[in-house]
This record gives sequence, C-alpha cells and structure tokens, in this order.
Amino acid sequence: MPVLYVVSTPIGNLEDVTLRALRTLREAGLIAAEDTRVTRRLLERHGIATPMTSYNEHNKRSKTARLVEELAEKDVALVSDAGTPGVNDPGADLVSAAVEAGFPVVPVPGPSSITAAVSVSGIASDGFVHLGFLPRRRGDRKRILGEVTSSTAPIVLLEAPHRLQDSLADLLDVLGDRRLIVCRELTKLHEEVFRGSVSAAQEHFQEPRGEF
Repeated sequence: MPVLYVVSTPIGNLEDVTLRALRTLREAGLIAAEDTRVTRRLLERHGIATPMTSYNEHNKRSKTARLVEELAEKDVALVSDAGTPGVNDPGADLVSAAVEAGFPVVPVPGPSSITAAVSVSGIASDGFVHLGFLPRRRGDRKRILGEVTSSTAPIVLLEAPHRLQDSLADLLDVLGDRRLIVCRELTKLHEEVFRGSVSAAQEHFQEPRGEF
C-alpha cells in the first residue's frame, strides 16, 4: 500500500538532511511541498528529480483530497519549507485525511528549529512548554502567555521579526523580566544566540531580522 511520508528538511544549512530523507524524496512518486521553489533548491543540491506539487495553507482545501487520490497510486512525500511538516508548518490536514482514508503515515525525522534552540539553551533539558507562534493580536498574545505564568518549565515560542518587539513587550508585561535565550537564524549564515533578560533583548534587537 502506498505511504504518506512526513519528511523533515533543513532549517537553513542544506547539509542538515538525513540520508533517509534524501532516499525517501528520491524514491517517492510525488513530493507535496509548501513552496516548490524552496524545495527545488534542496532537490537540485542532491540531484533529485522527483515531481513536485505545492501544498500549503493557501491551497490545502482544494489540494488535500487530490493528494489523497494520488496516494492511491504512489508514495507521497510531504515537506515544508524548513523543519517538520505539521509542527508549526502546514501538513496536519493531509496527515489526518490520509489516516482517515486508510493509508499509512510514516515520519522521516530530522532538523527542527525547536529542538535546535532547546539544545543550546542550557535551561530546558528536563522538558519545556512549546507555544509555537504567538497570535498576531496583542490581547490574544497576552492571554496565551497568561496561561503559562504558573509554569515552572521553560517556555519555547517562535516569532517573526516584525512582531518580535511587540512580543518581547508582552513577555515583559505578563511574565516579568526573566531570563531569556533568543535564537536567530539557526544553522544559517547570521546565526545568533542571545542570552540575557527580556529587557536586554528589547535593547539588543532594535532592528530584528531573520527567523526567531
């Protein structure tokens, strides 16, 4: 029976890809990619010519059923632009649809910005609370942060550069001027790991750029 493979891809450095991931991408009948232009760079780097189709938040309603139909004929490899599909990235809807249709879903694990950040933090070896991307609206952000004020575990979240300062302000307001590690552009040319307080991060990242 054909399989839906959920394949982790590099979060920056194209060398950070497993041998199994490359074999899966090479042998699959079709690759469903968040952005085919991004995935094409990875495929060209490793000499892979598997056909691709786009699958993302904008077209998932129309493409999910079509990809399940493709699964009836061939293995499909699901990838996002970086990291693992379905983890703060598109993919969960296709996984659910494939399971409901009776197809096996197999993970091909690999790079993750979350675990990469945790591994260099020095504060989260015994577990952490992952919030993903914070909401765009300040009220919603503060509500989410308010729900973890009593947590004794480290809190991990993702943020876009244009919202970083707003989120830091809300962190300071809701959680206080606590210890903070900010990981920027992990595995990329301008990788940076900042260690300090929330207020110090506000001062340091006056013109934030990249993935946080």
